[in-house]
Amino acid sequence: MRKKVNAQIVMVTLFLIVFGMISINSIAKMRNSEYPHKNRITVYLAGDSTVSDYSSSLAPRAGWGQVINRYFDDTVVVKNVASPGRSSKSFIDEGRLDSILKQIKKGDYLFIQFGHNDEKKDDPSRYTDPNSSYKSYLKQYIHGARAKQAIPVLVTPVERRSFTKEGNPRNSHGAYPAAMKELGFEEHVPVIDLTAKSKKLFQELGPERTKDVFLWLEPRENKNYPKGVRDNTHFQENGAKQIASLVLEGIKEIKLVSLENHIVTK
Repeated sequence: MRKKVNAQIVMVTLFLIVFGMISINSIAKMRNSEYPHKNRITVYLAGDSTVSDYSSSLAPRAGWGQVINRYFDDTVVVKNVASPGRSSKSFIDEGRLDSILKQIKKGDYLFIQFGHNDEKKDDPSRYTDPNSSYKSYLKQYIHGARAKQAIPVLVTPVERRSFTKEGNPRNSHGAYPAAMKELGFEEHVPVIDLTAKSKKLFQELGPERTKDVFLWLEPRENKNYPKGVRDNTHFQENGAKQIASLVLEGIKEIKLVSLENHIVTK
């Protein structure tokens, strides 16, 4: 009789243990379903028209920030806040950085690419000096992100399509890329040198094949551009994907492990 009672006690104990484990797992699953973004990393993109999203009415025009989310798994959420025509200065003056800083949290990333519109000396609302005000404005992004325990990443401006008579790509951003890299060194911020990477790509492709990267279309080739277009600054979707791949390459090179581990091959 005693043996039978002991056996029953053992069976009941095992049942309670198994039931408890099932209950704990069920509760964990319920919590995860209630808070699906709890363990996700958000990547915020601050930049100009070469980064930003575009509506279908402007397709195939696309920024690299519009497509880069396709190369991360579901753990990474990309919030592309880049906007056409903005410089490091005007983006802040319009309250766009403040909007990011209200949302960004510990462990998130803020990727910062400006330069194209900072160069416009004839527009005081956007112009910054590469060796003074450009750096000062970029510091606001860096310090703002760090105050929220987020991780700032500087991205030098992607090159324009500009070639010499010999077919070599020109430097199209003057002193801005070097100034950004200097700031990265001074502030201990990782830098993706997209200027150098894109120039190397354009050197490999040459003047003709880079037309497939940029928004070059013949008349009647696309309904959104019936008269055709020859744009040496903005990308078509194919080009945006190639530039995004260079940014991903940079993520691996500077060892942003928490992002690198979630890059997927398409």
